[in-house]
Amino acid sequence: MQDPDRAKGYLKLADTQPSILLEGENPRLIDEWQMAPVLWDAVRFDVDKRGGFGHFILTGSAVPKDGTTMHTGTERISRLLMRPMSLWESKESTGQVSLKDLFEGKHNVHGENKLTIKDIGKILCRGGWPEAVTNENASCMVARNYVDSVVNLDVQRVDGVERNPTRVRALLRSYARNISTMTTYTTILNDVNTNDTTFSDTTMNSYMNALRRIFVIEDTPAWKPSLRSKTGIRSSTKQQFVDPSIATAVMHLDEQSILNDFEYFGFLFESLVTRDLRIYSQTLDGEIYYYHDRLDDGRWAAMEVKLGNEEIEDGAKHLCDLRDRVDTSKVGEPSFLMVITGGQFAYRRNDGVLIVPIGCLRP
Repeated sequence: MQDPDRAKGYLKLADTQPSILLEGENPRLIDEWQMAPVLWDAVRFDVDKRGGFGHFILTGSAVPKDGTTMHTGTERISRLLMRPMSLWESKESTGQVSLKDLFEGKHNVHGENKLTIKDIGKILCRGGWPEAVTNENASCMVARNYVDSVVNLDVQRVDGVERNPTRVRALLRSYARNISTMTTYTTILNDVNTNDTTFSDTTMNSYMNALRRIFVIEDTPAWKPSLRSKTGIRSSTKQQFVDPSIATAVMHLDEQSILNDFEYFGFLFESLVTRDLRIYSQTLDGEIYYYHDRLDDGRWAAMEVKLGNEEIEDGAKHLCDLRDRVDTSKVGEPSFLMVITGGQFAYRRNDGVLIVPIGCLRP
């Protein structure tokens, strides 16, 4: 629908007789359908007439504009959120430890991670973009080209509101600096206002919402379990991109510069783990909240992300402490406790905590 040579004709057809665009062999794929939201209802109506499954695939890089009236599509249209490729999909994880198996009580894990710290640094810059994964020559340039497109085109096109590319890039840079943290929006606003004093909180919210709608930002919400004590868990969101390579691209970092800043490497590594856990848990109808992975059927597991082996002991202690604080009479016992690392081996500790390298995990 955004083909420069055909879009005008397609959009005119969508306005006058959308059924014509649905003609052809099935399954018929309509890309960037949100540019003509009327197609959603046209598909729903056509499916009602035909019956059966698998007639159409509607793909889009953004959600429709505000104020668009559409039928919900219930019982006719299924929604699937597409994400970048996980390490299992890019064949860089051995897949010796299955998240599904862990939730089913199979905790005698073992495996060996083939990824070195240098490999992980390269993956953080490359990201899970299919073109970058399948073409080594493209590498970091795919993520950088993606960021340029977001800054100069996509964030403008999502709702027709003109936005300053310099401000968009400044906002992304602040987000990148604070990735995998619970930094407040006030801090991000102050970052941007260092060079732009007219950037108000209302304007920033508009920019942030646009970035969410084109699936650039995907913050991690907090889990709020019942606790045995009155001590609360922080409830602000954790700042995350849909892929850690967005952060490295907007900061113009390469593999070596990441390795030279091991603290920031750790934040990026957590973002990588979050990306993969979102992909793996999605196959189990699960959601990611910061500090744990929870499934809609009531099962939950607590996970810590620790890049280096020296931090594993602290991670395991934090998990055991959290288990003791949660009121398990209300939410049940955790299915498992796991420290996800950049280390070499997967194993189970004497205290029951699982140690699993990200390069051994799969759905």
